[in-house]
Amino acid sequence: MDFIDPALDAYCEAHSGTEPPHLRTLREETYASVYMPQMCSGHLQGRFLAMLSHLVRPEVIVEIGTYTGYSALCLAEGLAPGGMVHTIDIDPHLPPIVARHIAAAGFEDRITTHHRPALEVIPTLPTPFDLVFIDADKPAYPAYFDAVVDRVRPGGLIIADNVLWSGRVLQPAHEQDHQTAALVAYARRVNEDPRVEPVIVPLRDGLMLARRR
Repeated sequence: MDFIDPALDAYCEAHSGTEPPHLRTLREETYASVYMPQMCSGHLQGRFLAMLSHLVRPEVIVEIGTYTGYSALCLAEGLAPGGMVHTIDIDPHLPPIVARHIAAAGFEDRITTHHRPALEVIPTLPTPFDLVFIDADKPAYPAYFDAVVDRVRPGGLIIADNVLWSGRVLQPAHEQDHQTAALVAYARRVNEDPRVEPVIVPLRDGLMLARRR
């Protein structure tokens, strides 16, 4: 489902800076050789994530769902000196691609990869978290939020991807599959949580930003 006319979307992308060469190379490899390449953040969303990171100037970023590493590389651009992105994924096939592109970008000192379930890794990471990006298995979104929200500093951000789910979040409850229902539950939970201030941005498949009060 397109939330904006494709021509306007292309216009936005064309006027959102230049995609860094290392990210373009990663995106092209992802689309050429990796399953479900639409999971790659891509240029427009990547520039948006990089912008948010620059504004927050985080010391600790937690990313739940690495995929091929595009979003981790974007988020790492805005790190404060000495900061670190901790990116988490359990996919057994993608770590070599991720490691190669982190090295090519020269970000080996800014990104740490974790290859265990996120709910096991999160309690072991340094706190407070300044920025969290959730882009993993949809049914676990509410559990991920619960795991991180009290570890985020006041003013920090929790960002969740795919919250519009190609428009399926508008389906009647009895027609929703388990992934759609989980995303609806996530949006409701975050919207009603007094610890955060939320807003949904209809960029690509929808980003929900929640600022920690």
